[in-house]
Amino acid sequence: MLSNFRLATARLTLRPVSPADRADLMALEVDAEVMRFLNGGRPVPDAGLFDANFLTPRGEEPEVLAAHHSADGTFIGWFCLFDDGVVDGLQSAEIGYRLCRAAWGKGYATEGVRALIKAAFYSLGFDRVRAETMTVNQASRRVLEKAGLHPVKTVFPNPASQIAGADQGEVMYEICKTEIAIKGR
Repeated sequence: MLSNFRLATARLTLRPVSPADRADLMALEVDAEVMRFLNGGRPVPDAGLFDANFLTPRGEEPEVLAAHHSADGTFIGWFCLFDDGVVDGLQSAEIGYRLCRAAWGKGYATEGVRALIKAAFYSLGFDRVRAETMTVNQASRRVLEKAGLHPVKTVFPNPASQIAGADQGEVMYEICKTEIAIKGR
């Protein structure tokens, strides 16, 4: 779906990942803070995890876009958009992202998510975009809300999880194309 997709924002360039991105992608997964809300901060093996409930890209995933700073080419992180098919009568996609710690708190996540939502609705034909984050992950929740998504429910997918805060569940967010038209975004 995104294999030939490119997107530029005021500060970011998003393009499909390639094997040349492998080291940057893997560097995110050995940073305990980056992985804190995904697996409790444990490093991910070089081969990635194929049975995890989170993405471990290695540079060949068609749904994943590498994000670089437009001015100097610095790797910022990655964004992804998965086609969930038709759900409740709406062509739906799930958005995700992971950024380097050096890029946190600078608005890159919100900028990338907003641009990907706009592309999902106006270039890729989706009616709804969803996202999910741990209830205790306040930074991700702020990003999703600033990007226009709103919480729709809290789920408790894995009661046996050892991740701090997992007992509070995960918040499901979404935004529909019709909401953007109504809000005049």
